[in-house]
Amino acid sequence: MANVNIKFNGKDFLLSCDDGQEEHLEELANHLGAKFEKLKNDLGNIGENKLLLITSIKIMDEYFETKKKVHTNKQEIKNITEKFKELKSLAYSYKDGKENEVKQLSDNISKLESEIQNLKNEYDKIISNTTQQIEEFVQKTNLKN
Repeated sequence: MANVNIKFNGKDFLLSCDDGQEEHLEELANHLGAKFEKLKNDLGNIGENKLLLITSIKIMDEYFETKKKVHTNKQEIKNITEKFKELKSLAYSYKDGKENEVKQLSDNISKLESEIQNLKNEYDKIISNTTQQIEEFVQKTNLKN
């Protein structure tokens, strides 16, 4: 344990704290002393006990206000996190939907290409058959003449 000499309201106090916490204890004591002195200047000399009580109440008020803000901020972070998760889910759903559309379009293109190739093959057969029939007709006509 470490000992720290603290000056408060013109008096010296020897306080103990954990090793390594000396600066923090001095900082807290200075903060308390500054609040105490401000109240003393604002309210006048209304008695040390009453000033200490008012100082303590003001510090507790600050503590509870800070605690409320922390709670409010945690709630806001929780809400933002939930909204982010919802947006992320929507983004993934949208992405999956678009990927399915692309796959479907790609499949449709493949089917159309296949149909076009089949129609081309049929067209080529029709042309070939028609050409053959015309040639046969021409040959028969030549034979008759």
